[in-house]
Amino acid sequence: MSPLPSELAYVPFVSVENMMRLVHHLGIETVLTDLASRIEADFRRWELFDKTPRVASHSDVGVIELMPTSDGEMYGFKYVNGHPKNMKDGLQTVTAFGLLADVDTGYPKLLSEMTLLTALRTAATSAMAAKHLAPKGAKTMAMIGNGAQSEFQCIAFKAICDIDTVRLYDIDPAATDRCAANLAQRGLTVVACRSAEEALEGADIITTCTADKQYATILTDNMVGSGVHINAIGGDCPGKTELHRDILLRSEIFVEYPPQTRVEGEIQQLDPDHAVTELWQVISGQVPGRTAARQITLFDSVGFAIEDFSALSYVLAAIEGTEFFANLDMIADPDDPRDLFGMLQRAKT
Repeated sequence: MSPLPSELAYVPFVSVENMMRLVHHLGIETVLTDLASRIEADFRRWELFDKTPRVASHSDVGVIELMPTSDGEMYGFKYVNGHPKNMKDGLQTVTAFGLLADVDTGYPKLLSEMTLLTALRTAATSAMAAKHLAPKGAKTMAMIGNGAQSEFQCIAFKAICDIDTVRLYDIDPAATDRCAANLAQRGLTVVACRSAEEALEGADIITTCTADKQYATILTDNMVGSGVHINAIGGDCPGKTELHRDILLRSEIFVEYPPQTRVEGEIQQLDPDHAVTELWQVISGQVPGRTAARQITLFDSVGFAIEDFSALSYVLAAIEGTEFFANLDMIADPDDPRDLFGMLQRAKT
């Protein structure tokens, strides 16, 4: 018989099934709130992290990306795709997995699904940003685009920002119906709307999350009044936008990492030197967020690797002492580090 793997060979793996079990065990609002706190804490130490725009491989039908970062002690990366066409084939638009590794040894410490985890961390990041940027006392959010991310956004804003009403709109009424049904019994007043204009009525916060990979104008300038916060999360690659340029020119714009956002975000429509504020500076208290009641604040969010690092770190801590993971035999661990071939031979039957 082949020798059994040593303990050093095993890496904890969180499957989709175990991620779902973990979320239900902890409670989705607890997970979203704790994720937001973890992301916020990492934004406060932003300067410690390696930062680079994601490495993207674009095609006519979508994009495949790697998102790496390190805080000097742990290294993390996420593999993620974005294929809007997948919906027509009954497939997910976005799928992902990620890994954490120890910088000191290079050994992996966690492998995890990140399709669900990305939805959770995106919603947590959105609500965390809104906590610093949205108007005081905001209670109503318009959710434009009722795809796979929409319920997570609505629940996160309820848990973290105390939103009590969501107004839903999607060009596909079936998507709105599904979202409304999923949000039933979640402590939210849910209003299904027949147009984006209707959804914006009375909204203090506007979230846009649409999937088409094209320059789009989901919101026009005349639709957006003063004093609102816009959470624009659908634009996340070159050539994909949701907001009319004039909205950007009226807004105070906050971003994650400018070199990435200027290529992928709403601000790809603006001059390369257009002034933006990095969100970590607001969270760390270096610069103010919202400064006036009538100001329009815009979080031009494209997703950044540090948020995924935070999410993976949260999961690694959350699974400790639980049954919500499996050990994978991933690391070759010969008795003599120089005798990898001998290890192979000993496994011969």
